[in-house]
Amino acid sequence: MTSHDEHVHAGHDHSGHSDHSGHGGVNAMAASATLHCLTGCAIGEIAGLMIGTAVGLSAAWTIALAVALAFVFGYTLSTLPLLKSGMALGAAFSVVLAADTLSIATMELVDNLVMALIPGAMEAGLVNVVFWVGMMIALAVAFVAAFPVNRYLLQRGKGHALTHQYHGAEPVQEGVRRLIPSFSSGALAAVVIAFMLGGLSVAIADEIGGGSDAAEQVEMQGH
Repeated sequence: MTSHDEHVHAGHDHSGHSDHSGHGGVNAMAASATLHCLTGCAIGEIAGLMIGTAVGLSAAWTIALAVALAFVFGYTLSTLPLLKSGMALGAAFSVVLAADTLSIATMELVDNLVMALIPGAMEAGLVNVVFWVGMMIALAVAFVAAFPVNRYLLQRGKGHALTHQYHGAEPVQEGVRRLIPSFSSGALAAVVIAFMLGGLSVAIADEIGGGSDAAEQVEMQGH
């Protein structure tokens, strides 16, 4: 029976083999790791912004909540496959902390910086085109910024290399662990994109509707 340290060491060996297999393998793993982190960050950020707006929090508190939830969802999505593979909760969380913290932190820093630089994006409500377009741009830039970070870590047997061996591992078929859901990064990314496009569509419809109402009021005043 292998120990937790041996599992982690195996992760280092796995990354080393990937590094020698060529830049293509490392780049593919880095892209997958970045997408994985991005989906968790996006879910947490959108949830935080929606909650903050709904309860009337200030911009600073809304951003703080969004960042906190981004870390929560990011860590959770990385921990679930490890738990499903049979790893203990404490061990799984310690591995995820070491693997994902730098990537998530990079994404959150860049994402919020870009949102702050886009005029009106931070102040815009959820039913606002600027908010959704700004969020899409910010997440895209965050992906580009976090990719080299994940690539650097992978080449040194760190970051996603610590958890990669457990993704796709044979799941535990007994006890409560068999009930743990499995989410692929691609499926989660598709859901996030669909949700954001839905939000953008609602914002566009509201803007068009608001413009029509204003035109009708002007016309009525003219009569």
